[in-house]
Order: sequence, then C-alpha cells, then structure tokens
Amino acid sequence: MQKRPYNKRLKSEAPLRHSLRTRGKPPDTSTVGGLRHDLVGSKIRDKLSKENSLSNLVREPVPINMKDAYRGVTTGSNQQLIETIKSLSRKPKLDEKADQKPNFCDVDKMTRPSFSVDIDSLRLEPESIAQVVPGRILNVKFFPAREMKMVVAGNMHGNIGFWNADAKEEDGEGLYVYQPHSGRVSGIVIEPFTRSKMITSCYDGFIKLMDIEKELFDSIYISNSPIHAICQSPGDRNSLYFAEGSGYFEIWDLRAGKSSSSSRKLHGNMINSIDFNSENINTMATSSSDKTVCIWDMRNVGSNKLKPLRTIHHKRPVHSAYFSRSGRLLASTSYDDKIGLSSGANYEDVSMVHHDNQTHSQISSFRGIWGWDDSYIFIGNTQRGVDVISTGEKKIHVTLQSEHISAVQCRFDAHPYNAGMLAGATNGGQVCLWTP
Repeated sequence: MQKRPYNKRLKSEAPLRHSLRTRGKPPDTSTVGGLRHDLVGSKIRDKLSKENSLSNLVREPVPINMKDAYRGVTTGSNQQLIETIKSLSRKPKLDEKADQKPNFCDVDKMTRPSFSVDIDSLRLEPESIAQVVPGRILNVKFFPAREMKMVVAGNMHGNIGFWNADAKEEDGEGLYVYQPHSGRVSGIVIEPFTRSKMITSCYDGFIKLMDIEKELFDSIYISNSPIHAICQSPGDRNSLYFAEGSGYFEIWDLRAGKSSSSSRKLHGNMINSIDFNSENINTMATSSSDKTVCIWDMRNVGSNKLKPLRTIHHKRPVHSAYFSRSGRLLASTSYDDKIGLSSGANYEDVSMVHHDNQTHSQISSFRGIWGWDDSYIFIGNTQRGVDVISTGEKKIHVTLQSEHISAVQCRFDAHPYNAGMLAGATNGGQVCLWTP
C-alpha cells in the first residue's frame, strides 16, 4: 500500500496542524464566492449583509465567532440556536447511566429502534418542508436527539443550516444559517455524546469544529487538497477518519491534534464515502471514483502491507457504500445505474439491483442509504420521488411521492432514534421530513 510522502510542517500560532500534502487536486475555486442572493428561498428572506468580509475570513486558519458566521436575520436567532443545543447537552445523553462511563457502540445498540416501519405509510406534509440553505445540499444529518426534530445541512457554498422543526411560533421558523466554509461542504459529523460539538469538512481543504460552548467555528485541520469525506468509528470518539485529494486516507487524533498514522493511498481516485460496520467496528468500507468499493480490516491500518479484505467492482464511479444497521449487508451506489448489495461472511455475495442513478451537473449524485433495519434502501430519483428498494425482493418496493415537492431529493438521512422519520435534501436547498 503506497504511503504518501510528507512535506515540512508549517508553523502556526493557531491550535491546529497544517496538511503535510502537496499532491491531489487543488480546492474547487468555482464555488468559493459565498452566498448568492438570487438563490435565497422563502425561508431565508433578509439580505445577507456580511457576505464579502466573511468569505475572506473563512479561508483563514483562525477561529470564527458563531455570531460573525451567522447569515440569518438577527443575531438573536443565533443565540437561540446556541441555547437550544446547550440545553440538550446538559440533559442525560440517550441511555447513559450517571455512574458508568459511556460506550458509544453499546449505547447505539440500546437506542436503535427495535420495531418495524410501515414504509407505505410514509407521507410528506407541506409544513414538513423548509428552505434550510440557499443552493444545492450535499450533506444532511439529523441532530442525534430523541427529544427534538432538528436537521443540519451543508451546501455548495460553504453554508451550514440548522432547521429545528419543533420550533414554536414565538421562536420564529427555527432556521439558522452559518458560513464557516468557502466551498462545498463534504461531510458533517455530530457525536451523540458531545452534542455541543460538530465537525464539518469542505472542498476548500478545511476541517472545522463547531463548539457551542465556546460559540466558535475553529479549524482543526488544513490541507492543500479537497476533503471529500469524513467519518467517526462507533467505537472511537477521539479519532476522525477522512479522505482527501486523489484517494488518500488519514486518521486524525482529535485530542492530540495530529495524525495518528501515516497517510495511505487507498484508491486510485477520490474517495467519496467512508463508513464503519457498527457491529464489527474494525471493519471499514470506502467507495471511490476509481469504480471500486473496498472493505478494510482496521486492525491492520499500521501495517505496511495493508490490503483490502474485499474489493467490489462497478463499471463507473461509486458515489457511496454504507453498511446496514446489523452490519450484515453493504449497499453501494454507482453511476453505472446499479446499487450493489453485498452479503456473506466476507461480503463475497454481490447482487446488482438496477436503478437510474444518472444526474446532471446541477443535481448531486444519488446515494442510497439504509433505513431502520436491513429491509430497505432509500434513494432519490429524477422524478422528485424517493425509491424504496427492498433487499429481499431486490427491486423497488414503492416510490414515495408528494405533490408538495418542487425539486429532486438527492441526499437522505434516517433519524437514528425515531424510526420512520426520513430527511430528504434537494438541489434547491430544501429539506423534506417524511413521517408515518
């Protein structure tokens, strides 16, 4: 396995480490101009007055106060979000016992929904649609809280938007928009045990930490190459796994603020997704534009002979590869109009399910995600519907449709604790909440 050569570290007074890289593609300069007023939807109505000054600030390795990064109507709304998340962080987290050190993986198993969902009953009401950010959404995540319906979305222009769907009328629309980045937001990570902290990555080469307690966006890593994907292992809350440049992979120690292993070139082209098996946390899957999905044993990550346990081949670039809830299945989505279903002890049994995955340049690539068990995969289509693929039948079971949708839903997330709640994000900056 090829190691990436290191360059001399750059000194900085800021508490971060610069990348050691010179290889890979340069940051995407076509999307670093900040917000465009003509894209702002009905839910984000006021003029974004701080555009020019902030767009320069987000490219510097300096902490940004949340009120300075806020792109909404009033600073009071910014403070409202801060207080909302702080109040959640003070509550007992999930099923954690006060006298027991929390174990990320065990708690995830305890809180996983244990009942099935009537997929055919999922509906989309008009009030369950909001314009969360301007422009195309690349990432959407549910905030990991049972007691609140809140989603986080990242777009093409470096914006991070929050939508608290439970906001009361006197609290406004529950929409909060920030600009901590200058380009495409490629990843969002929110750990259930530290809900006051969120990590985001961007094609501009920055990985940033939003710290609610400090009310800051702070840079924790800077690269000369685009960051394409980030992930945390269910069993390791102190490490961040990310992909950058043309197929390179790194593990970052969040406590020490440095790399915990040598950079590895795992693929011949950019890595589009990283995912861990929640039942076997040593097993990781990566998808790549080199037309492959690779499954890795992370116990061998320090070895010079690191090789994939299994390589799954597609005919065109692979946009994503995600393990099912049980870890027994792996779903890969490719531009070859196939969704791969891999199973078996070593994922040696591969079935290809046909699905039209073609999108044009204004629509984000489709990525099939798992719901609340191993039964169904959810993926968008170009007719503004949501195709629900049955893993048993290996075909589309039903297509969720609504007259209220005005754009294609490209990216999805299933609520980790409220079974049946599905978020779909569009190329127009909207988020749709499907519920039974």
